Amino acid sequence: MRKLLLFTALFLVAIAPLQAQEPLAPVTDRTVTATLASGGADTYVLTLEADWFLAGRVEQDGVQVVVTVTGPDGERVGRFASTVGMGGPAFFQFSTAQAGDHVLEVTPATPETGGAYRLHLTRAEPVATTPEGKVNQALAMFSDDTPGAAVSVWRDGEVVFARGFGMASLAYGVPFGVETPTNIGSSSKQFTGFAAALLQERGLLDLDDDIRKHIPELPDFGEPVTIRHLLGHTSGYREFVNLLLMGGRQVMESDFIARDEVIAVVQRQPELQNSPGAEFNYNNTAFGLVTIAIERVTGRPFGQWMRDEVFLPLGMVNTRVRMHPGEVIPGASQGLIPAEEGFREVRDLGASMGAGGIYSTVMDLARWADNLDTGRLGGPEVIRELTTSSVLADGDETNYGLGIFLDTNRGLRRWQHGGADIAHRSTLVHYPDLNAGYTVQSNYAALPGNVGSVVAEAFFGSEMEAAAVTDASPDDEGAPVSVPQAVLASYEGRFEIASLSIVLAVSLDDGALQVEVGGQPALDLLPTSDSTFILDGAPASLTFHRLEGEVTGLTLHQEGDYPARRLPDDVEEVDLEEFTGRFFSEELETFYNLSVEDHALVIHHLRFGPARLAHSEGDTFTGTLPVSLVVFERDDSGTITGFRAGNGRSRDILFQRVKP
Repeated sequence: MRKLLLFTALFLVAIAPLQAQEPLAPVTDRTVTATLASGGADTYVLTLEADWFLAGRVEQDGVQVVVTVTGPDGERVGRFASTVGMGGPAFFQFSTAQAGDHVLEVTPATPETGGAYRLHLTRAEPVATTPEGKVNQALAMFSDDTPGAAVSVWRDGEVVFARGFGMASLAYGVPFGVETPTNIGSSSKQFTGFAAALLQERGLLDLDDDIRKHIPELPDFGEPVTIRHLLGHTSGYREFVNLLLMGGRQVMESDFIARDEVIAVVQRQPELQNSPGAEFNYNNTAFGLVTIAIERVTGRPFGQWMRDEVFLPLGMVNTRVRMHPGEVIPGASQGLIPAEEGFREVRDLGASMGAGGIYSTVMDLARWADNLDTGRLGGPEVIRELTTSSVLADGDETNYGLGIFLDTNRGLRRWQHGGADIAHRSTLVHYPDLNAGYTVQSNYAALPGNVGSVVAEAFFGSEMEAAAVTDASPDDEGAPVSVPQAVLASYEGRFEIASLSIVLAVSLDDGALQVEVGGQPALDLLPTSDSTFILDGAPASLTFHRLEGEVTGLTLHQEGDYPARRLPDDVEEVDLEEFTGRFFSEELETFYNLSVEDHALVIHHLRFGPARLAHSEGDTFTGTLPVSLVVFERDDSGTITGFRAGNGRSRDILFQRVKP
């Protein structure tokens, strides 16, 4: 066991705030280089005062690690790992509840592995008490050799806090500042919705137009799909990103996607996934189609029209639409993801315009939010259209307007949207009751999902209702909620979200609940009550449901509410050879070869694979991306004739068996 005595090195990080703010706190810089034995554990003792904050990271060289921190009383303080399963540093940060020796343990993420690593202790200081200090500590993971982020908080049209952290470019040593243009991902959707509502106000289109009025080459499915359906995610069209993944496109590796493929995806679709207006299903295809309609009614490229009619009139001089993933954005942040040795640059998603693709700054987004209150551009009717919930055919509201989520957060109305490109992350939240809000931007794919809630609590918590036990956020003091082990154990199992074609696997590991979503790396579930949990490292939460004492399902809360049913624990034995063969999808123009390997059904494709499928029940199997759900079909004699596959927002893709 190694003992590290921490001390505070008295130096300050230079920053350039827009207004008087407290400086970034003193930083420690202690580094240990070590080699983790195969299947072993290295432990360190950190002697800390009560109410102190500590941050650091483990740079992994040939071994993925988990960092576990235990307090003087033997209780776990935190457990940390790379959240996206691709390597890179394992960042950790925690606060102490009592003085004494805290044990930091480094173990391999995969049993019986080992390798070299470097442990950096980068920050030790008293727990912050001011709003600015709390935000600084929430983003303590970022420094001059990591990716970065920026935050702004506004009220009554004035920015009250703004700061950049870390680096916009590691390749060229460019800091991340408050005027750094950054890809805001799906936070762009509200701008597309605003543009459509503005054009309706000017008489150039109608939100209730059939989209085929403007894009007649789209197929007629027998029911009109309106612009309002598209902007409210109720169209029934396939989602192009998920669909192309199934066809073998390496979307996450920046495979080029031509913009007209958004139309082609719909043209190849045999039927709607749902009747227009009947079901909310988050959909990027829809917003891409709306930008094409806008170009046709205005006679101008979408990016040019947005610059001239929206961004510049609002003073958003550092905001623009990236029309092509290779377009140069001066001063922009470079997207970074974790890699085996630190970080790796990635390109933006192709054909994202309308659904994403806007580069903006935290200062420009404060100007945008001010217009949500004042309606200076567009007027009150446009803002009303933007922020009025869609209503489904059965009368239920979706709590989604024209590209913006509408909900309540601890007694306050909230208009908000998160965004994620391949690497960039963003959150834009506005509280109309306060005429206030905040935005967080980052160029790092593994930005912790709780940063936004920290900002909200720090600056607006005193004006919110007390956190209820069902509220998916930590309590005010950040103390973990204690849930009996027997209750946690009752949540273990597999849960199927049929509407997304994914299965969530919940398990108990070393006393902590974890979830695997669609076969991706497991994330810790942090309890906020005895039945509600947030996903550590992802902007999502879960609520478990019971009936007569038995756990029957859960709801995933992420860009909407998605109910899941619990699958049987005991799966009957099946003859896997029965499901093998060569299968072809006319819609995707692609082949899948299914074989049995190591007692599992496995998919092989020319551009991906092997992808394992786990038997769920009957003729249903679940797997990882790009195929998360497969349901086989039989003829009258019981012979397998094909299957329907899905992976979330695109589902029921038919594959016909062409060879046993």
